[in-house]
Amino acid sequence: MKEARPPRVQAADAIRRLVGFVGAENLSLLFALAIVVVLIAAQNSRFFLPANLLNIGGNVSVVGLLALGETVVILAGALDISVGSIAGIASVVGALAVTSSGAMQLGIVGGILAGLLFGVVNGLIITVLRVNAVIATLATLSAFQGVAFLIAPNGKPVGVLDRDFAWLGSGRILSSETFVGIPISLIILLVVAVAAHVLMRYTQFGRSVYAMGGNAAAARLAGINVNGMKIAIFGLSGAVAGLAGVISTARTTSGQPGLGSQGLELEAITAVFLGGAALTGGKGTIAATMLAVVLIGTLSNGMNLLGIQTFYQDVAKGLLLVVAVAIGQWRAARAERARTRLA
Repeated sequence: MKEARPPRVQAADAIRRLVGFVGAENLSLLFALAIVVVLIAAQNSRFFLPANLLNIGGNVSVVGLLALGETVVILAGALDISVGSIAGIASVVGALAVTSSGAMQLGIVGGILAGLLFGVVNGLIITVLRVNAVIATLATLSAFQGVAFLIAPNGKPVGVLDRDFAWLGSGRILSSETFVGIPISLIILLVVAVAAHVLMRYTQFGRSVYAMGGNAAAARLAGINVNGMKIAIFGLSGAVAGLAGVISTARTTSGQPGLGSQGLELEAITAVFLGGAALTGGKGTIAATMLAVVLIGTLSNGMNLLGIQTFYQDVAKGLLLVVAVAIGQWRAARAERARTRLA
C-alpha cells in the first residue's frame, strides 16, 4: 500500500505541476494582471462593465499584432524598431487602395503587401549589407516614416469613407440589446496569435527561429539558411505590421502617415520582453507575449478610467520597458548561474 504523503508535500507538488503546465513567466504575468485588475476595479467600478472589458481587447489589437511579429524577430536574436513606421506606410497604402478602387479587399491586401515589402527591405539591409539589426531598423524607422509622408497626398491623412472597410476596425459580432458584441479587430488579433503559436511551436520554421536565437553559428552548422531565415523573419514581421496598419486605418477611417511616430514599436517591444523573451533570443512564447499585451492594455485602460494624464502614462510605459528588460536580464543571469553550478 502506497504511503500517503504529508499535505504540505502534496501542495508543493501541485504548485510545481501548475507552474510546469502554465509556465513560470505566464503564471507571474497572470498574477500581475490579477493585482492590476483588483487595484483598478477598487478605484473605478466601471472597469468590470462588459463594454469596457471588450474595449480593452479592441484597443490592444494594433499593438498586439505588432508584438506578435516582434516576438518572432526577438526569438531569432534580432530586434525590429521600425514596425511602427511600417504600419504607417501600410496605413496610407491601404487607405489609398480603398479610396481609389472602392474595394475593401484591395486595401487589406495592399497594406499587408506593403508591410511585407518593407520588412524584406530590412532583412536585405541586415543580411546583404551586414548591418546590425538594431542599427538597420533604427535607420529605417526614420526613413520609412518619411516614405509614409511622401506617398500620402500632401503628406496628410487619407480619409476612408468605405463602411465595409471601417467595419474591420470598429465592427462587432454577436451584438444585441444586452451585449455590446465582440470587436472584429480583437478576433483578427486572436486568429493571428493562434496562427503564430502554431507556426512557432509545431513547424520547422519555428524550430529554426529558436535555433538561430539560441546560437546562430550552431544553427548555420546544422544546415539552417540563417540569412534566408532572417529575410523571411523580417518579411513576416513587416507583413503583420502591415495588417496592424490596416486595422488602425479601419479604426480611425483614415490612413495615418504619422502612425510610426506614436511609439507603437516601443509598446510592442515592451510586451515581448515583459512576456519573458530573452534579449539575446531563443527564449519566449507567443502566449506570454499575448498575456503581456493584455496586461499593458489593462494598465492603459485603467489609467484612462482614473483620469491619469497622458504624459504620466508615457512615463509609466517607459518605466515598464526598463523593468521588463531588467527582469529578462535577471532571469538570464540566474539561468547562467544555475548552468555553472551544474557544470
